[in-house]
Amino acid sequence: MVLSRISFLSGRSRCRIALALALLLAVVGGTLLAGRLQAEDAPADADAIGSGTLLLSGKGVAENLPAVRLGTDMDVTVGGPIARVRVTQAFRNTSDRWMEATYLYPLPEDGAVDSLKMVVGDRVIVGHIKRRAEAREIYEKARERGQKAGLVEAERPNMFRNSVANVGPGETVLIQIEYQAPVRQVAGEFALRLPLVVGPRYVPAQATAENPARTETAVAKDIDEVTAPLAAPALGKGLNPVSITVHLTPGFVPANLISPYHRIAVSDDGAQARTIRLADGAVPADRDFELRWRSASADPTLSLFRQALDGKDYVMASIVPPARLPQGKAPPREMVFVIDNSGSMGGQSMDAAKESLLHALDTLRPEDRFNVIRFDDTMTQLFEQSVPATPEQIATARRFTEGLEANGGTEMLPALKAALVDATPGGAPNNEPNNEQGVRQVIFLTDGDLSNEKDMMAEIAAHGGRSRVFMVGIGSAPNNFLMRRMAEAGRGTYTNIGDGSEVNAKMTALLDRLKAPVVRDLTVTVDGAPLDFTPRRLPDLYAGEPLMLLGRGQNLSGRLTVSGMIGDKPWSQTVDLSAAVDSPAVARLWANRRVAEIEAARAAGETEDDQADGQIAELGLAYILVTSQTSLVAVDETPTRPAGARLTREELPLLLPAGWDFDTLFNGAAAHATPPAAGAEAGEADAITLPRTATGYMTLVEKGSLALLLGVALLLAGTRRKARA
Repeated sequence: MVLSRISFLSGRSRCRIALALALLLAVVGGTLLAGRLQAEDAPADADAIGSGTLLLSGKGVAENLPAVRLGTDMDVTVGGPIARVRVTQAFRNTSDRWMEATYLYPLPEDGAVDSLKMVVGDRVIVGHIKRRAEAREIYEKARERGQKAGLVEAERPNMFRNSVANVGPGETVLIQIEYQAPVRQVAGEFALRLPLVVGPRYVPAQATAENPARTETAVAKDIDEVTAPLAAPALGKGLNPVSITVHLTPGFVPANLISPYHRIAVSDDGAQARTIRLADGAVPADRDFELRWRSASADPTLSLFRQALDGKDYVMASIVPPARLPQGKAPPREMVFVIDNSGSMGGQSMDAAKESLLHALDTLRPEDRFNVIRFDDTMTQLFEQSVPATPEQIATARRFTEGLEANGGTEMLPALKAALVDATPGGAPNNEPNNEQGVRQVIFLTDGDLSNEKDMMAEIAAHGGRSRVFMVGIGSAPNNFLMRRMAEAGRGTYTNIGDGSEVNAKMTALLDRLKAPVVRDLTVTVDGAPLDFTPRRLPDLYAGEPLMLLGRGQNLSGRLTVSGMIGDKPWSQTVDLSAAVDSPAVARLWANRRVAEIEAARAAGETEDDQADGQIAELGLAYILVTSQTSLVAVDETPTRPAGARLTREELPLLLPAGWDFDTLFNGAAAHATPPAAGAEAGEADAITLPRTATGYMTLVEKGSLALLLGVALLLAGTRRKARA
């Protein structure tokens, strides 16, 4: 707009304005640069935060090897539909200083963390569950007294932070946590997914008219919670090696064991038992691990487990609708595709997302309607509203998709708002008679690496209407918490595409499910003693996808019946609760799922913050769970750091998830990293300099230079026109 107005002025005026613009932009750029340089060694705070920025620079790029080295071992036992995971993190201080180290790491979004042990030499210190503020206070007091201490805090349901204080020169301290999580099942295939790295999160801008609660203080808090230094590529991938062993006893003979993203070695431990290890030993923690298997015989029957705890009975039932639902001709659909082309999608993720969308466009039928929305920190809606799926419109959408490039921030909320706008509230495209049975499906293709997940769930709860939201998580380490919660809130499903080789198979399976009728209007009844079930709001079920019910009551008896409708026909399944098998995991899984429901109610505005916090704290304390309101803390009572010895704090860097493009995120910041010295692989060097955090100043310099060049160009253009005149 400014440049278009300049074109109407005289040559001399244009020259003066251009020069003034150049000087102004250069001064602004220099001022910002100076401010960023002054804040280089300071933590992010409200005054240092810009608006609408990819705030990865909140913690920056680790350019040197850390003083505290980290190795991780995961030992997993799968019994039936439940996985028990023991994660041991070894913090080794390679420096000559006393260190405090923190590490941000992911867990399954439905994992229930219930155990902490700290191992110092031959001593094992068991952690205790406390309210979050109390646990933090205990840890900080122990840290100041020179005592070794460990703290486990939940920053998000799928993102935890381990802190360990007073690790002496040359010492190794082990922090061991344990959690349990349900095994996923879709269409007869079982899957265990172990997240291994937190993808860099985009922290949206400050308060807006639509979101006045997003203050500068809230942004600063988000940066502190969900970001960590990112290891520059020059440091290599040996910073956090991880080893994994899975003991698989599913209750039937497992077959077709595969791990799509890692090489595995499988050994038989009996008729129904297998041990799975990484074939390459310890590997870089730069992508999620997934193990899949099937039954060697017919599909297993209903899974039913129980636990008695503190005078109450708990039950877990997995009820699966028919894998092949009766299908007639699928009704006309409105499909809105939302594709993320933000900077975090740079590299293989963008290619996979585009290929997925192109595949979906090819499945549209003439009777369908569709639209495409793309977003980064801006948004484009291809058509003003959904249009018929004619060959011409599909060709337009294909050209639009093929031209997308990854860049900018991840402002998903405006795209979600646009996608949920339903031009036909009654469910009928235009004036076609379809009433409430109109099929409207919103398909997101994204890695979901942002920090304002609650805003997404709140928007779906408020304006979801008849839309069904389906999440396609793209990449090696997507934000599974966001994906599953958005799908649950939108009565849809979640699919992960880990790399480009999975696009056709995964998208075909998803689109086939979307064409099939769902099991809707579900209800649960018990003809014996009443049970408090979670989820309380039952979702729609798609072909082959199970309903996982968790219940609590005074006495487990009678028969449980799940009923619903498939199209216009009733469907039901009944089980005898007395057939449930004992399991030690059901009670905590029930409590963890109840916590998720409370958080969902908070996001939907159905529960006040204070009430939700109180309910979550009570559950965390009663069931020994790490939640947003409770943490685990362990303290060695014997001080070890000598009086007067300084404690240095270090936040350990994370690897960039496999397939991400570093330069797209940091504008070439990798060039400024210092590679390790010859022979000094991570975990081997003795004296290592602490990591420095990059400030992103090169980006500001580049912007200032571009502004100056723009002004000079306009100045020269005006001078040449004046000379010709």
